[in-house]
Formats: sequence, C-alpha cells, structure tokens
Amino acid sequence: MITKFKTIDSENIDLKIIEEAADILKKGGLVAFPTETVYGLGANGLDGEACRKIYEAKGRPSDNPLILHIGEREQLNIIAEEIPESAQKIMDAFWPGPITIIFKKKSIVPDSVTGKFNTVAVRFPSNKIARSLINAAGVPVAAPSANISGKPSPTRASHVLFDMDGKIDMIIDGGAAHFGLESTIIDVSTGVPTILRPGAITKEMLEEVVGNVDVDPAISGMGNTDAAPKAPGMKYTHYSPNAKVILVKGSKDNVIESINNFVCEKQKAGFKVGVMTTDENAMFYTADAVLSLGKYDDQEEIGSNLFKILRKFDFLGIDIVYSEVFQEQGEGAAIMNRLKKAAGNTFIEVI
Repeated sequence: MITKFKTIDSENIDLKIIEEAADILKKGGLVAFPTETVYGLGANGLDGEACRKIYEAKGRPSDNPLILHIGEREQLNIIAEEIPESAQKIMDAFWPGPITIIFKKKSIVPDSVTGKFNTVAVRFPSNKIARSLINAAGVPVAAPSANISGKPSPTRASHVLFDMDGKIDMIIDGGAAHFGLESTIIDVSTGVPTILRPGAITKEMLEEVVGNVDVDPAISGMGNTDAAPKAPGMKYTHYSPNAKVILVKGSKDNVIESINNFVCEKQKAGFKVGVMTTDENAMFYTADAVLSLGKYDDQEEIGSNLFKILRKFDFLGIDIVYSEVFQEQGEGAAIMNRLKKAAGNTFIEVI
C-alpha cells in the first residue's frame, strides 16, 4: 500500500484534501489526522470491518476499546443511549476539547469499537482539521493514537509516517499537537464519575464542575490486571520507546548523583545511555544524550514534549534512559501516568 501524505494549514483548510480523506473513510479505509492531543488513526466508527483494520495496522489487542470522535455535539445522539446530568455539565465545560466521556452505547456502535462492552468512549476534539474531516465523512470516526501499539504516541505527522507508512491510506500533516498527551477519559455510565485515564483536563478541574470524582485503581496499578480494559491505556504496556526506561526518585542532589553513576556503569558495559530531565537540571548530567522536557514547573510544556523526547531517544539509538520524576498534581498526574507505563513501573528510589 502507498500511503498518501498531505499537508493542511489549520487556519486555511484545503477542502479538497479533506474530501479526499473523507472519501477514504467512507470506503472503509484508514486516515491519520491531527487532534489537539496526539495524532489519531481514523476509520468509519460505525463500520466494524473498517475498525478492525485499525487493530491490524497498530498491532493493537482486540479487547482494547477505541474512542469515537464526533464533529458536532449533535452526533452524540447517534451513539449514546443516555446522557447523564454529570456528562452534560462536563460537555458544557470542556467540549470541544481534550476529554473523552464514556456513555452507555446504542446498538449501532460495533463491538470492534467497544471491546464488547455496553459502553462507548466519545470525544469532541477542538482541532479544526479533525472536525472538518469528521463532518465531511458524515459519521463518528474511531481514532486511537496513530502509532504502533505500545510505542510513544505520535505528536507530529513525521512520527505517524515512521510507524504507519505503507500500512494506511493517508496521513494528514496539520503540525504539532498542542497538548501532546492523550485525552482525559472519564466514565459517567455508572455512579460517581470516574477517571480512567488522566490528561490535560485534571481531576481538580472536573471536581469544580461535577463535585466528587473518583480515580480508577488501575491508574495507580492497584486494579485488577486480569480484567478487560474499559478504556484505552488501562491494561497494556504503553508509550514505551525501544530503550529501557528507568525512573529515579529522590531528592534533587541524590537523583543527579545517582543517575550520573548509573550512566557511567552502563556506558562501561557498552550501552548507549540517555537522561530525561528538565531545563534546570540538564547541565548537571553527562550521558550519550541528555534531553530536556522543559521547565520543571511548566506541566503543559513537559506534557507536550514527553512523547517527542521518548521517540528522539530511539532516533539516537539509546539503549537505556534514566528519567527524573515529576509532581503528580494537576496535569502532572497524566505525565507520571505515561512515564510509569513507559517504564513498566520500574523505579529506583535514592534516599
């Protein structure tokens, strides 16, 4: 398969390209496109066979649910059985934007989208290119991140091309994703609204709108690991570069000293070693690659850069990455969720 690569300016959208991409979706093909979070790999969300192609292209486990993206709020009525009051408040506050809401589904939604759950995950993106494509296709578009399953999510079209060239019909380049982390996922289908995946819309922000919000134990690794995942990213290893990622936790001075010692030991053993850090600390490290995520207190910048930096270590041929850890308040909860999964929860604590 030859993968078409098209570039679109989000402020001056080329409708010919959008129509070409929408036609691919209507015919059961796959199109990667930008959103404000990461790049998505889209298929007709009401076509079960088209959605199965997503799993094949990504190498994704078939019980890992997909997210349906809508171009207008009215499309929600096609796929959601009911809209609780809590969901209405969340939509009014944060849609369009980087949050996915889980509803009880209508029968029109294929099992290949939902992992055979009776619920469906729905997002209304703010990215203009994404919404133009979805509306041109005329159907909700199923779209997980456009990467090989388990690898860092793509925040640029070049990342998608590296992973998906020859596997999908088209890639739309709309520039770098703004947030760089996948959407927050919140389940409103039963009882208290529950976060299944943290993101840019934080627990604190949600509680200002709907009151008490729970966090699924699986986020901290305390849930049932044998249970089928109700939302993307809950069960399987995610966000991992080819390099082994190890998180180092402790006081600043101890972390810096320890990481430098670890780097020296691994280099003597013949490994190429990288360090993932912040602007403030980068000067203190010596390694084959020292890459900064940004300023320590700028969670938005760190989140935006995380997947790009993880991919860069692979580009540089790094074998092992030692990473500092970050505060888990606000968007930091999402950053650390992705880092823990990238590292397989491998921590070294230095006192």
